[in-house]
Amino acid sequence: MAPTSETLTAERILEATEEVLRRHGPAKATVVDVARALGVSHGSVYRHFRTKAALREAVTKRWLDRTSVELSGIVAADRDPEARLRDWLTTLFAAKRRKAGDDPELFATYTVLTGENGTVVGEHIADLTAQLTRIVEAGVQSGTFAATTDPGATARALFHATGRFHDPCYAREWEEPGIEADFTAVMDLVVRGLRP
Repeated sequence: MAPTSETLTAERILEATEEVLRRHGPAKATVVDVARALGVSHGSVYRHFRTKAALREAVTKRWLDRTSVELSGIVAADRDPEARLRDWLTTLFAAKRRKAGDDPELFATYTVLTGENGTVVGEHIADLTAQLTRIVEAGVQSGTFAATTDPGATARALFHATGRFHDPCYAREWEEPGIEADFTAVMDLVVRGLRP
């Protein structure tokens, strides 16, 4: 293989892996395909990711982290907790819809990969519910939300109550007529339920 002019980094490998997955799908994409796309030997890829499973796990985590990062800015904002909660839920729904609608092949691929990587998905959900917990805590402290002895349990309930709008198993429904009205109705209901 011809040497590349750029330094081989984990990030470059993950970018190439995503492109290979887009082209070949999860069943046919191999580490050799990734190495070929980078112009390096497959051993070079294995120096960064010890196994194919580790590479697939890392690319899945990277994909999920994009949503977490986008949402974390909303959590950190110094605004009314109810407005933050509404923005957070709206942004989560929009991010998931964008992923499913803009690149359906890659979304289908990642649906397979997330099924393989339960630990990564569990960590992602834990991160999202931790973000929601911080919003709930801010709401309780400001008096915007009713007092609760367990903000984490409230956050998990919020996450599950809105699952239709972010769980990939509902992706087919996200483009149906009326989905926006359904989302707004559920969001209004959960927000009203949090008020004192």
